[in-house]
Amino acid sequence: MTVPVHFETIDRIGEQIRAGELSAEALTIAMLDRIAELNETVNAYITVTDDLALDQARQADTELRDGHDRGPLHGIPVAVKDLFATSGIRTTGGSRMFENWVPGHDATAVTRLREAGAVLLGKTGLHELAYGTTSINPFFGTIRNPWSLARDPGGSSGGSAAAVAAGMAFAALGTDTGCSIRQPAHCCGIVGHKPTFGLVSKTGVLPLARSMDHVGPMARTVRDTATVLEAIAGYDPTDPYSVDADISEGFEPTRRELPMIRFGIVRRYFFEGYDEVVDLVDAAVDVLRENGAKVVDVDLPDIEGAFSASRTMFLEALALYEEDLRSRPEIFGADTRDKLIRSGERSVTDYAKAQHTRVQFRAEVEALFEQCDVLLAPTSTIAAAPIDSRPADYATLSFRNTGLFDLSGHPSISVPCGMTRAGVPVGMMLTGPLFRDRQVFQVARACEEVLGMVDRHPELEPVHFDDRLSA
Repeated sequence: MTVPVHFETIDRIGEQIRAGELSAEALTIAMLDRIAELNETVNAYITVTDDLALDQARQADTELRDGHDRGPLHGIPVAVKDLFATSGIRTTGGSRMFENWVPGHDATAVTRLREAGAVLLGKTGLHELAYGTTSINPFFGTIRNPWSLARDPGGSSGGSAAAVAAGMAFAALGTDTGCSIRQPAHCCGIVGHKPTFGLVSKTGVLPLARSMDHVGPMARTVRDTATVLEAIAGYDPTDPYSVDADISEGFEPTRRELPMIRFGIVRRYFFEGYDEVVDLVDAAVDVLRENGAKVVDVDLPDIEGAFSASRTMFLEALALYEEDLRSRPEIFGADTRDKLIRSGERSVTDYAKAQHTRVQFRAEVEALFEQCDVLLAPTSTIAAAPIDSRPADYATLSFRNTGLFDLSGHPSISVPCGMTRAGVPVGMMLTGPLFRDRQVFQVARACEEVLGMVDRHPELEPVHFDDRLSA
C-alpha cells in the first residue's frame, strides 16, 4: 500500500530527499498545500510561515547538492507550538496578552531545529497560555481532533498533535507541565515524549510552572520522535533548569526484544477511570505479554499526595500572572482566569510541603526501576471528549496519570495502543528512569511494532467552521 507523502515517516522521506527522488522544496510545497486545504477544518496552526518555509527548503536542497547534510531532519517540514519564541514571527502563547509579540530571537529548541536543517511550517495553536487540556481557545478558536472533528485534540499542545495526526507536519514541538505533550498524543493517536526534566532547554519558551515545564517532541512514530529529541536535547547554559547530562549515546531506539523487557504496572490509581479506555490498555498489555514481555505488579505509596503536590505547583503560574490577573482580568479567557484564581487557594505552606513531597516521590519512582525497566499505564483514562459536552471529570482524568511524572521529572512517552468504539485513539504511557530516555524509546518501539497502530491515519475532508476568531 502506498503511503501518501504527508503521512510518510521522517526516516523514509529523508531517504527520498537524499536520493534525489524528492526535493525539500517540493515536499514543503506539498505540506503547505495540505495546510491550506485543511487548516480551516482542524485549526491546528495560528501562523503559517509559507515564505520562510520555502526559503529554508531551498537552502536545504542547495546544501545537499553541495554535499552538506545536516542530519535526519535536513529538509523535513515541522511545526512549533506557539509558545516558543521565533525571531520575526508572532508568538502568541494562545493569549491576548502576547497577541502582538514578535520576538527578536529564537527559543533554543527552535535554533537547534534550524541547525538540524528542519523546515519551519508555522506555529501551532494551544490552550490559552498552555493552561488546559482541551485546546478550546477563546481567542484563536477551537482546535479539532482529526479523528473526530466534533472532539477536542487534548491540550495544551493540541495544535501540534492535530497537525502531526492530520499529516500537516512530520513532527512538532510541544510543552508538558501536567500532560500537554502526552495527553494530546493520546487523543490524536500519535507519539509524544516528555523528556527527563532539564534534558531540553526551556530558554525562549513562555513559562507556566517553571519547575514542571518540559519541552519535547511529537511525531507519528517512536523513531521519528527520538530523531527530533536528538536535535533539540543538550545542555544550555542560558537555562537555569538545564542539566549537563551525558547524552553521547543519543536516542536512537535500537531494536529491543519484548522478552527482555519488564513492564511494571501500578494497578491502583493509574487504571481508574473509564472502562473502555482502561480495557484497551489492558488488551495492549495482553498483546505484550503474548509476545513474551514480563509484566510485574508494583506499587507507589501515597500517589494521591503526589498528585495533590503536582497541582500545588501551579501556584507558580499564579506568580507569573498575578499582577495581570489583578489589574486587567479581562485579558484572560474565563477558563484560564478561573484556573489562576483557584491556584491561589493553595498556600505558601502547601507549596513548601509539595516540594518536599516531590523529592520523596521522585526517589520512590526511581526505586521502582530495580523491579522493572519501565512503568506502564494508560496515558489518560478518558478519551478525547466531545467539544460541546465534556464529562465533568474530563479535566482531572486528562492529567491525573501524566502530571505525576512532571512532578518527578522522569522521562515519559505516550504510544497509541487502540481505538475506542467512537473511533478515537487511546495511548499507553511508558515511564523510565531519570535520563534513560533512550531506554524509554527502545521499549516504546518494541511496543509499537506489535500493537499495529503506526499505519492508521484519519481520513479528512475540508469542513468550514466559523469559530476561529481573530485575537
